[in-house]
Amino acid sequence: MEPDGSASAAELGAGPEAVTDDKSPSSQEQSTQEDDLRRSVAALGTLASRELDLEQLLTRVAQFAVRAIPAAEGAGLTLIQLGRPNTVVVTADFVRQVDDIQYTLMQGPCVSAAADGRTVLSGSLGSDRRWPRFGSKVARLGVHSAVSLPLITSDGVVGAMNVYAHAKHAFDDHAAVLGEAFAGPAAIAVQNAAILAQALRLAEHLEASQRTRGIVDRAVGMLMSRSGDTEHDALERLRAISRHEERKLVDVAQQIIDETVRRARRRRDS
Repeated sequence: MEPDGSASAAELGAGPEAVTDDKSPSSQEQSTQEDDLRRSVAALGTLASRELDLEQLLTRVAQFAVRAIPAAEGAGLTLIQLGRPNTVVVTADFVRQVDDIQYTLMQGPCVSAAADGRTVLSGSLGSDRRWPRFGSKVARLGVHSAVSLPLITSDGVVGAMNVYAHAKHAFDDHAAVLGEAFAGPAAIAVQNAAILAQALRLAEHLEASQRTRGIVDRAVGMLMSRSGDTEHDALERLRAISRHEERKLVDVAQQIIDETVRRARRRRDS
């Protein structure tokens, strides 16, 4: 552990195969990188106020990650859904290829980061002993460096941010620290976006249910008026037609409404 509390490359699980070269960023480069991080984090705060759907919002988060982490060439955002990782958005096509391999084999930096809740860094995926099958396949694509950042909230690990580069040893400890600083607010933004999307889906479902109930109730009323049926009997007639014709109840109800309206208009116009 470093004096400032950040994890060293060894603690990140990089192993000897992920050791970066001795060239560390100058103070001016670090200042520029930290400015990029601040701008990316600040941009996260503006997402909620924009009219974006979930996929668009998550894509912006992944794009901000590429901006925030030095040497990043592409990023993917993975959510844990039904206990399994699923890459929702990517900023580059090669990221989708890498993550598809990773989740088919269920081994790789993101799988490890999500499982352990720790940042995972690798500078030579092809020779990284932690994921031999994954590394060999990804290296053939020319992708050699990765940093995977778990997205952690009070509810636990909700996903991971996977950042890749083609060069070997593209990410050093400083890049990992910047990534971790971005991952905290990114996790909150992702969780809030997912909660909002779920709430919107529920609201749409309830609205659709209310519309359906209104149509069925109107058709039941028309049947009661026409035949003298009780409400229960009229509803059962609708259900019987629905089952016999293998049609949705709301479609049967709408047909009865339309036919009743047409008959009323013909009588009026005759």
